[in-house]
Amino acid sequence: MLCCVVYMRLVLVKTTPVLLLACAALNAQDGFFSDWLARSDQAKADQPHWMTPLATVTPRLEQEFRTDFVVEQMATRDDLVNFGNGKGLELIPYEHVELLLNVPPYLEHNNPKLHDGFGDFSFTGKYRIVAANEESGNYILTAFLGATVPTGTYTNGAKAGVITPTIAGGKGWGKFDVQSTFGAGLPTSHENTIGHAIAWNTAFQYHVHPKLWPELEVNSTFWKDGTLDGKKQTFLTPGLIFGRFKLHGHLLFVIGGGFQIAVTQYHQYNHAPIVSVRFPF
Repeated sequence: MLCCVVYMRLVLVKTTPVLLLACAALNAQDGFFSDWLARSDQAKADQPHWMTPLATVTPRLEQEFRTDFVVEQMATRDDLVNFGNGKGLELIPYEHVELLLNVPPYLEHNNPKLHDGFGDFSFTGKYRIVAANEESGNYILTAFLGATVPTGTYTNGAKAGVITPTIAGGKGWGKFDVQSTFGAGLPTSHENTIGHAIAWNTAFQYHVHPKLWPELEVNSTFWKDGTLDGKKQTFLTPGLIFGRFKLHGHLLFVIGGGFQIAVTQYHQYNHAPIVSVRFPF
């Protein structure tokens, strides 16, 4: 927990001044950045204003910088500490489009037999097919296309690139909403070992207070082919997210935490606390 606090302080100290300077430029009254913000603001106004869940990728278009901190407690009683968790910069260049450029996570193994190092670089494109905000129906449907590049050091990444098409949707009823994604990983090579991972994630949220979003997520993965053929794992993830707090101009702040609990016989780790820090703009 001390490591988590130190990491969060480093994130805040290092990123806040940079983001304040960036948003000062973005708040210019004319020019490229003001046009960009006008488009992204309109994109966000035309969709539900739910909170992005901890593990489930939201079908909403979001514009923010995000970093997560995860400690996976393995069956061997070793901890795998994930700095970043494959999160990064999310941008809305057009009203129906979002681009996610994810920083490779740094993986620290509390196991002398394994080398620490960076994981794979990944990126995702979202296209919002249809959406309505809370006053017009409170729903959304979005298509994703994600990809990972095998840039990981030692064994901290995949042996090949993986392309992941995904469909995501959500529906809200008053203060309650459900967000869900369904996607499949298609490796570009080494299919005999990597196989195909089918991910189905669903988040249930209740907006109890303007700045408080409790949630429960069901995060499942099913493997077909490869060394994990026929296996499945499911985690329940209760969590609590606080935000959006205004920092300066367009710059906001969100922080959340949760705890993943394995509920299937097969699981790659037993449980994991998660802390998520975000700067929407």
